[in-house]
Amino acid sequence: MGVRPPYLFDTDAASLSVETDVEGAVTIMAIRGTWDRPLWRRTSTALRKCLAEHGAAVIVDLSALDDPAAESAPTWITAQSIAASMQPPVQMALCVPPDLILADRLQELGVRRFLPVYAKVRQARVALASRLPLTERLVLRLAPDPIAPSLARNLVGDACQAWVLPQTLHPARLVVSELVANAVEHAGTDITIILSRRGTGLHMAVFDGDRRMPQLRALAPPQPGLPLDERGRGLQTVHATATVWGAMSTPDGKMVWATVRTPERVRKPLA
Repeated sequence: MGVRPPYLFDTDAASLSVETDVEGAVTIMAIRGTWDRPLWRRTSTALRKCLAEHGAAVIVDLSALDDPAAESAPTWITAQSIAASMQPPVQMALCVPPDLILADRLQELGVRRFLPVYAKVRQARVALASRLPLTERLVLRLAPDPIAPSLARNLVGDACQAWVLPQTLHPARLVVSELVANAVEHAGTDITIILSRRGTGLHMAVFDGDRRMPQLRALAPPQPGLPLDERGRGLQTVHATATVWGAMSTPDGKMVWATVRTPERVRKPLA
């Protein structure tokens, strides 16, 4: 039986898709179809997940959104406010063709003063790339070998020492070990680990070439006289240890990420 983690994307491909780049820095969310309450709910949930991942930038592609009354405008304004308040801030940009009514409404509201709007995703990528901060990050590429989790733990130790994050050392080492072990066992492809400092926390992203998303299994209680089945305990450990974690697609596979940090103030809901 599967248990859904809070930040695992399983979106309706017909109306909403989310994908991150191979460096895990820029997430692109595309919204399609008619803007109504069900689509608003799916979009709000997806935006919260994108911001929880705390990447460097989020691009929201609205070129295929049917919003003749521009009713979605408050959602993008609120999302940008939340992104800007994060530590460090997450850059946001919208892709809205100039012939859409939504583009005119955003112009009337003065949104462009604090939320960049571009006609195409490619333009947004280029513009954001020039403004992305040079954040503290470490990158390690590994073969799917049994030694990979140990090497990942060593990288976390180096990061916590270099960035003076002693409070995250032990939980982060535990989490990254489980994520990498999962990639070795289930993906069997080359693995890329990217560690980034996120304020007072440590963000860990593990990339592999398998598009199958992780499953958080509900564990049955141990039975007297039967051997203990350890399968599925890795993600349960991640779920219990990390502050937040999740997964999303990449062009060539997936990224499973987790953050260990001190508690942050509660975010206001998206409008």
